Amino acid sequence: MPFRLRHLFRELSGRNDQVLAGLILDQLAAAEDGVALAAALAGGELLPDVARSRISEIEHEGDTRRGLLVAQLHRSVSSPIDREDLFRLSRSVDDVLDAVRDFVREADLFALGDGDAFRPVLAALTRGVGELGDAVRLLPRAPRQAAERALHAKKQGLRTAYQHAVSALLARPLTADTLKTTLLLCRLDAAGMHLAAAADTLADGVVKRFQ
Repeated sequence: MPFRLRHLFRELSGRNDQVLAGLILDQLAAAEDGVALAAALAGGELLPDVARSRISEIEHEGDTRRGLLVAQLHRSVSSPIDREDLFRLSRSVDDVLDAVRDFVREADLFALGDGDAFRPVLAALTRGVGELGDAVRLLPRAPRQAAERALHAKKQGLRTAYQHAVSALLARPLTADTLKTTLLLCRLDAAGMHLAAAADTLADGVVKRFQ
């Protein structure tokens, strides 16, 4: 079968939807690696300079995977949701990883000490990224279920954990360490906002396509 006919058959059979979803999942895997690295840093399992070196590698992997998705979108006739929405979803996932990268880099720059304040926020971020991954897996075959699952990614308590952590910090005497910890918490909150944007994009894309 000529290449163009094989390509068209893949598009019409839905296989291309699986390919595109798989590329988003590859991006999410890089984001998961970044969050896991940040959690290991906060837990004292990694030295800050080691974590900073490793997050640069993970960010590069994420950028490479995003590039593959963009290239595939340019070649595709069909997609599980509108290509613009899939592009926005990919960009928001990339933004999650970028925010986690900033957290890790600044933790090294600020000489992060006790990481207890970050652990509940990172745990919620871990759950949210996992829920979004489950949603993307459902997208090619069960888009409405995928949209419902995506909204669960926003409901993992990250903003609440962030607010409690900041409240606890503000109850202490103001020091350079409390300011640094607050700034680092803001990086994780930003990651949560980007995750919410990714979830909304997936859900909105499904509604537009299948309403």
